[in-house]
Amino acid sequence: MSRHKILDRILALDPEKDHLEIVYLDNCYEFPFEITRGVEFALFRTFAVPTISTILDQTGEFQYHAQKRSDDTALILAEIVEHGYDSERGRAAIRRMNKIHSRFPITNDDYLYVMSTFVFESIRWVNRFGWRPMTRHEQLAAFYYWRELGRRMNITSLPTDIDEFERFNVEYERRHFRYTETNRRVGIATRDLFLSWYLPRPLWRLGEPAVYAMMDDPLLDAFGFPRPFPAVRWLVQGGLRARARVVRWLPERRRPFLRTKVRHPTYPQGYGIEELGPPSSH
Repeated sequence: MSRHKILDRILALDPEKDHLEIVYLDNCYEFPFEITRGVEFALFRTFAVPTISTILDQTGEFQYHAQKRSDDTALILAEIVEHGYDSERGRAAIRRMNKIHSRFPITNDDYLYVMSTFVFESIRWVNRFGWRPMTRHEQLAAFYYWRELGRRMNITSLPTDIDEFERFNVEYERRHFRYTETNRRVGIATRDLFLSWYLPRPLWRLGEPAVYAMMDDPLLDAFGFPRPFPAVRWLVQGGLRARARVVRWLPERRRPFLRTKVRHPTYPQGYGIEELGPPSSH
């Protein structure tokens, strides 16, 4: 498949009825790098909501097992995208995710907000730093995909309109982003995890402004992080846009990028779905 053929295929599909196939093509062919980064920063945004960060802080998973938690989240989501939520592996991943979540007093509104970040942060990341913008067709498919997954997670009051859901996302952040110590602890652990992927520990301090450069001011304030110099934002975001211009001219992706087949630090010998998540949730 060439990139042109993939997009033609996507546009020939129905964004509601065929959302699984469209989401698979976007995640595994069109935008694997961009959507992965979007999901990472989507999760980061949820940690700026005190009701969410309090639960996560109490588990200690971020302070002591940040890499495992990151791998577990990535693999559960990848199992569902790559195999479909009605496949044997997809159903097992959803059961595992629901079992993990059932241990915690998560409100329905917080579930809806987290779901909204998965929809819109990936769209925003692709539109800012992707080799092409995401079409409305693809955006609707992502919305229908997450809405259907939300139903399987027993989330109620699910949205029926993508634009209304985006307004909910923006308003929820406006009302709920505020600084707390739990935000800060979980935010620092996540920031340091990001830095560990690219830099040796002695250089983390030098790398911190690059992470801050990808965050807007309300998010920085909710974590108590300093605002970076404008030049740092320009360099970091400019570098990502330069990458996009290069990717635009690369040969088409011939094989899907499958996150479930990539070596993950926590599971160098592979994994079982039942291993994903905190041990006490088995």
